[in-house]
Parts: sequence; C-alpha cells; structure tokens
Amino acid sequence: METRTERVLFQGTGGRRLEARLELPARKPVAYALFAHCFTCGGDLFPARAISQALAEHGLAVLRFDFTEEGGGSPATHDFTDVEDVLAAVEHLRRTREAPRLLLGHSLGGTAVLHAAGEVPEAKAVATLGAPYAPGEVHGLLAPVLKQAREQGEARVALGAGAMRISRHFLDALAESPMEEVLGRLGRALLVLHSPVDGVVGMGNAQRIYEAARQPKSLVALEGADHLLSRPEDARFAAAVLGAWAGRYVGSHEVEAQREAGPELSQGVVEVHEAGEGPFAQDIRVGRHRLRADEPTAYGGEDTGPSPYGLLAAALGACTAMTLRLYARNKGWPLEHVSVRLRHSKVHAEDCQRCETKEGKVDRIDRTVTLEGPLSGEQRQRLVQMADRCPVHRTMESEIDVHTFLEEPPDAPAPTPANNPSPTGRGTG
Repeated sequence: METRTERVLFQGTGGRRLEARLELPARKPVAYALFAHCFTCGGDLFPARAISQALAEHGLAVLRFDFTEEGGGSPATHDFTDVEDVLAAVEHLRRTREAPRLLLGHSLGGTAVLHAAGEVPEAKAVATLGAPYAPGEVHGLLAPVLKQAREQGEARVALGAGAMRISRHFLDALAESPMEEVLGRLGRALLVLHSPVDGVVGMGNAQRIYEAARQPKSLVALEGADHLLSRPEDARFAAAVLGAWAGRYVGSHEVEAQREAGPELSQGVVEVHEAGEGPFAQDIRVGRHRLRADEPTAYGGEDTGPSPYGLLAAALGACTAMTLRLYARNKGWPLEHVSVRLRHSKVHAEDCQRCETKEGKVDRIDRTVTLEGPLSGEQRQRLVQMADRCPVHRTMESEIDVHTFLEEPPDAPAPTPANNPSPTGRGTG
C-alpha cells in the first residue's frame, strides 16, 4: 500500500522546537500511533521507516521521532529528551489530528512511553522494542552520566554512531514512579519485543517488563537481532509482528473494512507506485492483491521484495505449474504435485542456438520441473513438453507491443502555451 511522509514541527518541553515525521497511509487513517525510537544513533533510519510503514499499511498514521541526536541537525530543532516531550507529541496529535491509540517505543523511548501511557487515556495498546526496565539497565552505559545529568541538568551517552542527551527532567520522570507500579496500572494491551542477544539492553529487561504487566500481554523474541536492528531482515520481522499485533487491538475491524472498501483493479490492470522505502522499493496492486518489488542490497536496494526479474521468473513458474496441473487433470493422469525451479541469467548470444540474435547478450531462464505421482515415462515426457505451451512462456517468446503514455497528476499545473504557435496550432519549438 502506498504511504507518504510529512515533516512535523511543534513545541516541546520548555518551549523547545521539536521535529518529527508523520507516516500516513494511502487512505484516511483508522487510528494514530506515536513511535519514540533511538534508531538514528546507529546512523540508519531503515528500522524506523520499515516499522512505521508496516503500521501505515494496516491503516495507522504514525508520528515518529528520535530520542537521539546526530549532531548535524538544525540548531533550531532539538532532539526529544523527556517524557514530557512524548506527552507534547501526544498533545500535538490530539490537537491537530487525533490522539494516538497506539504508543510504541524503542530502547529508552520504550521506557518513556511506558511512563507516559498513564496520561494518554485514548491509547489502547503499548509496544516496546529493546526497552530497558530502568535507565540504569543499559549495561552501565548510563551510569557515568547519571550524576552529571542531575548536577548539571543534562549529559550525553553514546549509542551506536550518535548520542542521546539525558536530562534531569527525564531521570526525574522515570524515577517518579517505579516501573513495577507503572506496569501494574498500565491497563492496556502490551507487546514486548526483544532480542536474546541484545548487547546494549539485556533480555532480562524484557522478562521483567513482561512479568510485571497484566494481561493482555505478549513477549516476542527477535532471535539474532542486535539492539539497533541493523540487519534489514530483523527490522522487517519486527515490523511484520508489530503490524499484525496492532491490528488486533487498534482499529482492526476498521482496517479490514477499509481494505474491503478499496477499489479493485479490473482484470489485466496492474498499478505500481514507489513505496518510499529505500531507493527502489515498489508497491504493486494486481486486482485486490498487494505485492512488493525491490532490488537486492548488492544492487543498491534494500531487498524488501523480489526483483523485477524475480517476479518475471515467478510468473513463468506459476504459469508452468498451472498449465501442467490443468493438462493432467483433463487427461485424468495421477499427477500429485508440481514444483518448478527457475534461474535467470544473461548469456552470450553466440551460445544460444535457438536465438536469432548473434551479438551481445540475451536473457536465459533455466526451468526445472519436478513431477510427483505414479506417472508413466510417456506421461512425464508429455507434461514436460506442455511446459513450453504455458501462456506466459508463449508471451515471452513472442513479439510484445508495449505503448507508453504520460499521465499528469490531478494537481499538475496546466501546460504553458507555446509563444509562437504554428498555423496548425502546434508550437514550433
């Protein structure tokens, strides 16, 4: 599903100017979510984008902000440092859009949203990702700066490639109510996501948070992930879990109704839109179905979906299996299962005996068909021959006539008339 991102500026604690990003779904949001994270400290926003977009695909609009500072931002825009900043973000949503029904926090942002949740009556669910039970649980990284923060008003702790500013207000807010009391009166659905090998916040923190909370609650282990979800596959897994879980507690019926109400494309029509996630990711609509395409990381993409050539080979494989199944069924043959494995490559044209092109390179697809069942040798050979009669195979080997048209967006300005029109009414330039 196509999403879009807006920059949001509003006033935080002490009148400071704060910046966030609002991830919006393609249609009217069924609910809003607030996401306080510490991903910029690793120099990579992919986990934050992936999680926000996964929630947007479930119909939620997500206001996300970073609890860390990169050092290269505008002096007029500050990072979030206090629980009060979380509540300022909530108030901004409440005033301009709608109060969040989901609160989500990563690392110390998770600790902050747990403490803030009691002052957000509209929130129906809370989720944490790699969150410490208390600030001092971040494997001693905070210990040297806690005294400085209390004495001087703030201090900085290194996380990844960046730093988080710890303010006295932040520590006071977290110390005001013990976490056990905060979780005991949470009164909302809770999801705890944590990696057993997190080297910054130990897994014991997740267990303590889970045990202190009341039902409904869930604990999911992000096996093999680091604290910053630096591997794209870990970020995507966390995003998928969060999206599915949030749909259960935050507007799930409205989301499904919205999806059902969406326009279904007619037969033969496909729409492709840039996903806004990385340089190449594409969202694809085929009828009532949603697909994703991307390029592998080796080619500059983020591998959030199969490549265009992967989709092309998949279409051929699917068509091959369907064709063989239909033929065997019509013949009454005992074909129990069909599987097709394909491999796309580029080969020198001179090595292709069946190709008319004899210079440069041509595309080659190696297709291996496995047929299971008590078939005779003659039946197997006939089915292999039928693979070449699959409609997609025929299309790929035949001449294809592609027409490309330019369609201006609805809000595009009207074209400027030529200064010196020709007698036919067309510009001479």
